[in-house]
Amino acid sequence: MTPTDMDFDGDPMRVRVPGGRLRRIALATGSAALLIAMATDALAVAGRHLGVRFLGAIEIVEACVAVAATSAIVIATIDGTHARVRIVLEQVGERVATALERLADVCSAIIFLLLAAGSIWLASDLWQGHEVTEVLGLPLRWFRLFWIAGVLLAAVIFAVHARKLRR
Repeated sequence: MTPTDMDFDGDPMRVRVPGGRLRRIALATGSAALLIAMATDALAVAGRHLGVRFLGAIEIVEACVAVAATSAIVIATIDGTHARVRIVLEQVGERVATALERLADVCSAIIFLLLAAGSIWLASDLWQGHEVTEVLGLPLRWFRLFWIAGVLLAAVIFAVHARKLRR
């Protein structure tokens, strides 16, 4: 193991290779959303100093944050970088550690499925309401659908990873 394979505490790190089409799409989508949010906020601040109001800037930033957060969840799930406490895994054998990691992945998949179920329920209740933002009238249904797709994707990735650990 080389020094680059260790974290600051000297513990071995999983080496993550960037790539994969899905990861690149999520990265591009989240990056674009953050750039739009940053540009919008910068224009709003500059406009305030110049005496020009940028109505709806907060709504644009909020929509971009929803897209960026969803993309970040998908990327973290693909990379396997969600927060995990590994104290127990370090104290048990490899078979038990693998079983516990599989259990954690299954629980994570269930949590994301529950998030999706609640979001679908909310979206179905509000779908005919044509829910929009106050100033710009941005339709919120598409951001809800993006979120639902993201959490369902995270659930699938966790389930696939749990299945691979079983082998």
